[in-house]
Amino acid sequence: MADFGILYVVSTPIGNLADMTPRAVTILDQVDIIACEDTRSSKTLLNRFDIKTKCLSYHEHSYERATDVIMEKIQKGENIALISDAGTPLISDPGFKLVRKARALGVSIIPIPGSCAAISALSVSGLNTDAFLFKGFLPRKREDRKNTLEQIRGYQHTIIFYESPHRVLDSIKDMKLILGNKRKIFMAREMTKLFETYFSGTIGELIEFIEKDSINTKGEIVLIVEKGGEDATKLKKDHRRILKLLLSEMSSSKAASIAAKITGENKKLLYKEAIMLLENDKHADSQ
Repeated sequence: MADFGILYVVSTPIGNLADMTPRAVTILDQVDIIACEDTRSSKTLLNRFDIKTKCLSYHEHSYERATDVIMEKIQKGENIALISDAGTPLISDPGFKLVRKARALGVSIIPIPGSCAAISALSVSGLNTDAFLFKGFLPRKREDRKNTLEQIRGYQHTIIFYESPHRVLDSIKDMKLILGNKRKIFMAREMTKLFETYFSGTIGELIEFIEKDSINTKGEIVLIVEKGGEDATKLKKDHRRILKLLLSEMSSSKAASIAAKITGENKKLLYKEAIMLLENDKHADSQ
């Protein structure tokens, strides 16, 4: 084991190259090989700091083969640095299997701290930071996405998501449907870059903000959602009262739909409550 090389997990800037740490530059300059998520995009960073170290491609389509190659080199005593396209490796990026395999063999694995989009956004969000859930990217398919949101709807800590430009609006609209119109949300877009944008408000307000200008869907996006709270799965008294009034005039599904628009409450929760209210009324009539 003493002859093994070292695996360095090196954080790189999420946009502004001036955020590169001196220690990261030194490590990348001194290791034998740099494993990059995309060697072409990493060249911009490496050229900026005149780093000539040989690069090896390590991404989601090559990591099985590349992991074996990297481990062979480490076992021969070579030092390897793992970097992603931006930020801290392994945070919604490839690398987990490599680190796990290296850890199992007793290889020294050393983190070189630096930028992380999730933590950077959380630190300026104004939402609770003492405990949080990082969910990465929501599923591509809408039903899977809705199911994921349903699972975390009542979670009582801040929730962090990454999102892609072409799905962000659909995802936020699903958040409105499942989490409610008035849940607080923070969006950080293109952090540290020329057109960085920050938005703080409700889910409904964020939808309006994005729909006013499609530029707000471009680039790297972090979404931070307010915790659900202990009553996230329960209706407020005034919301239940509105629902009851509507039920006296129309079907449960229509009443739930209109009540959701009036209150900003979760439509599915309102529908479940409507069914329960109707069942209770039937039970009372039969007594």
